[in-house]
Amino acid sequence: MDRPGQDILLRTLSQVHSVNPAEDDAGINGNINGADRADDSTSEPSQAYKCLLVLAGFMMTFHVIGINSIYGLFQEFYTSPETNIHGAEGQDALVSLVGTIGSGLTWSGSIFVNPMIGKTDNVKLISLSGAFIMSVGIFLASFCTQLWQLYLTQGLLYGIGSSMYYFPLMSLTPAYFDRNRGAAMGIVLAGAGVGGLVLSPVFHALLARLGIRWALRVLGLWNLVLSIPISSVLTKKHGAAAGATGRTRVSMALVKRGTFILQSVGAFLFAAGNTVPVYFLTTYSISILSYSSSTGSLLLAVNTAVNSVARIAMGILADRVGRQNTMVLSVFFSAVTVFALWYDSDRGRFIAFTVLYGIWAGGYNALLPTTITEVYGVQNYSSVNGFIYFIRGLGALFGAPIAGVILGSHQRGAGSSKMFTMDALRTRYNDVAVYDGALLLASGFCVAYVRWLDARDKGGWSWRA
Repeated sequence: MDRPGQDILLRTLSQVHSVNPAEDDAGINGNINGADRADDSTSEPSQAYKCLLVLAGFMMTFHVIGINSIYGLFQEFYTSPETNIHGAEGQDALVSLVGTIGSGLTWSGSIFVNPMIGKTDNVKLISLSGAFIMSVGIFLASFCTQLWQLYLTQGLLYGIGSSMYYFPLMSLTPAYFDRNRGAAMGIVLAGAGVGGLVLSPVFHALLARLGIRWALRVLGLWNLVLSIPISSVLTKKHGAAAGATGRTRVSMALVKRGTFILQSVGAFLFAAGNTVPVYFLTTYSISILSYSSSTGSLLLAVNTAVNSVARIAMGILADRVGRQNTMVLSVFFSAVTVFALWYDSDRGRFIAFTVLYGIWAGGYNALLPTTITEVYGVQNYSSVNGFIYFIRGLGALFGAPIAGVILGSHQRGAGSSKMFTMDALRTRYNDVAVYDGALLLASGFCVAYVRWLDARDKGGWSWRA
């Protein structure tokens, strides 16, 4: 399919599932205008449209997962002495629940969004509605003074809206790719890391100059403006995507398979473990390592930056050495990084943790959609993806709040300056690191066993899977 001089992105995304070379060449060299309209559900889209879809997916994850990934900045502010929320100071467990409701619903909302996608031909309406609800949730959070109000706005409204905005693109895109599916989804999900890289320093600057209320209002309005052209890329579902999104319920035959159960458990455990560093990276750098809040936001930006590059690199690597192989290694090395570098960390080791955890954690997030298609088939992608992302959402709700309970209530700044208090706080953070590493390690064993069971079910072991 490759031709000299062809754009590298077109080369990466060239091979479409269930389309033979003759049909593909006809789609490229034939009636381009008709293909670009992409309004015939029985046809396949042109390469130009597929590239546009991947770009839209990249931008969508840029601000959905990007906003989720910088919740640590909100966490640090809401629990600090400068907080505008009554009863939130020092309450990491209660405040982290706001973020986990939002990010958890981003994923677990698939349980009701995917059936909507399956029943709706023009999914643009779902995406636009979600973007509006999501933006309203962020905007209304600027008026909150109580924690329960944040739960409803920055948690519930934001989470429901972000899920409706997130899944139309995430459900349709993988169905159009086969051999290069890992690279395509790596590019889409790399937007999450770029979003965190950009939004972390930008939001910190808004917070410092405008205050929390106007920072949230600017974020909400920006989110709405950006999401309208992104959602407009979506058109009627084409043949491959129509088949992939037609089934919304997981069949009992799949449920009874050991791969399905273990992959669900692994997804739950990884989501629980992955939220802990994201939410507590900033607070650790300020409370334990005595970095400034601007340095804390910079470390968060570095983490998301390397995570973004890693998602693309892991996707490309996975297409060559095996998607499941790459995902298994990424989860195990994520756990090793937590145990080796976060536990009882000093400044040097914590910077290394920030970088290396960003690299390894990106692999699982980029490869889960592609391995779902590989293990269960494209015809089951929508139903299995919806259920497993629902489980991931529950895992997100489980992870950071329990870490907050382990950490307990504590004061920032001068109130925690005594050495014995600092030692006690460091011990609590070490307990959080052990808890986090154990979740990730258990997830690694689950996805490794899925790899073995899938090979057995397919009739024999293959090193490239």
